[in-house]
Amino acid sequence: MSEKLKHVADLSNGNYNGYRPLGAGEIFPGLCDNIEMYNVFKFIPELERSQPDVINEHRAEIEHFQRHIAEDVVRKLLVLVGIVLELPDEEALLGGHRYSDVSDCHLRYMIYRARTPEENARYKNIYSKGHTDFGSLTLLFRQPVAALQVYTPAGEWKYVKPLRESITVNIADVFQFWTNGYLKSSVHRVHAPPPDQAHLDRLGLLYFLRPSHDLTLKTLDSPLLRRLGLGEAEDDSKKDGIKAGDWVRARVKGNFDKPDDRKEKEVLGGIKAKYWD
Repeated sequence: MSEKLKHVADLSNGNYNGYRPLGAGEIFPGLCDNIEMYNVFKFIPELERSQPDVINEHRAEIEHFQRHIAEDVVRKLLVLVGIVLELPDEEALLGGHRYSDVSDCHLRYMIYRARTPEENARYKNIYSKGHTDFGSLTLLFRQPVAALQVYTPAGEWKYVKPLRESITVNIADVFQFWTNGYLKSSVHRVHAPPPDQAHLDRLGLLYFLRPSHDLTLKTLDSPLLRRLGLGEAEDDSKKDGIKAGDWVRARVKGNFDKPDDRKEKEVLGGIKAKYWD
């Protein structure tokens, strides 16, 4: 712990780059979470920071994996979305999502510490409350411990099965803004595992694709969206003044607000985010 605490992220300013200590946030008043994580931002000069020895010793391998995700996996997903939206330039969404761009993209090593049945009861079996992610896409590489749940259109929470040799992909806030709700930010939460797995720590490896800091949240000019009557959002004048990087940082800061009963709260410029139990 003494080594990890040398590399704590600047959480109070919405920056996840580095170590996020166990129990840094509250799920319910007076009940701290069971989350511990280390976030490794892209290895570009603008984002360099101190790292523990284990990261420095494996830097080449970690960077190779980050670049593989960014250049071989994410690139294909972004081109696919561009085709779906019928953008004139199928690669238009790559701008602002390149590995060299200054953004909060990061690889996350994340662990949920197992709780006792009594503790789970106090926490209403919740590891992480229902929420949406803040950036463009989230890629999850998961161990087979049932915990991730998605909120369905029918208003039910359903477990997401971790399939072998697959990546779970969440659409996040920025794409919901860019498509005026056509692509919806995935509402999900982490629930205590079923009884046969509840004693296990849940380890996760994730990659968060975040847009370049200087992009805005305004609706994209898409032939598909125009045909569907979604070519312009009522609040585009607000969103045009909000930088994507500021949105991400503000939402990270919001994670450490004292919990309350509100299901919606303002993030920036009158734009709000929703929360679920």
